[in-house]
Amino acid sequence: MFGFRSSSMVAPDAALPGRAQPIFEVGDTHTVLGGSLRGPWSASTEVIYLASGCFWGAEELMWAIRGVVSTSVGYMGGFSGNPTYEEVCTGMTGHTETVMVAFEPSIVTLFDILKVFWENHDPTQGFRQGNDIGTQYRSAIFFTTPEQQTLAEATRDAYQRVISDRGYGPITTEIAPAAGHTYYLAEEYHQQYLYKVPHGYRCHANTGLALPALV
Repeated sequence: MFGFRSSSMVAPDAALPGRAQPIFEVGDTHTVLGGSLRGPWSASTEVIYLASGCFWGAEELMWAIRGVVSTSVGYMGGFSGNPTYEEVCTGMTGHTETVMVAFEPSIVTLFDILKVFWENHDPTQGFRQGNDIGTQYRSAIFFTTPEQQTLAEATRDAYQRVISDRGYGPITTEIAPAAGHTYYLAEEYHQQYLYKVPHGYRCHANTGLALPALV
């Protein structure tokens, strides 16, 4: 997954216009977990949106966590409505490749999910992740509850202390409310891609450092 190498965010008034409706169809069944990509799930299920580079490998990590009931991949954080993959790869939509994670808090904690998130990419790289360069690969957390925001910021700060001690720079991860950013499902072939293509491309440019427990 190699896109246009944009080193700065497109301005809203310069972004591609997008469209009111999607121009492709996406099924509703999770190929691995068997449930719905869109919900609704149980009343206790929480949803968070995580961006950590190429969404193929990032989604695979999340669907493997016990207590995650569904995942999907899509585009979020930009300005163009219902974009295509090709449009996102130009860097002219402002979106980043994002994984929707629906999870059951009685089985898996948000801390455990964020631990996988922080430890499996390098959140200091800005508009890139390893060999993948462009604004569509930037790190982000789009939260859906105040409690998610609090824990996202707390784990960011804890991880910053750990990686700073090892010479890494500031974390560039965007933490923002999901309510202000529409999530657009990516094309059908991107959904659970690494289940469909087991030897497909994976990129996890991680720091090799662990997120400490919060006290």
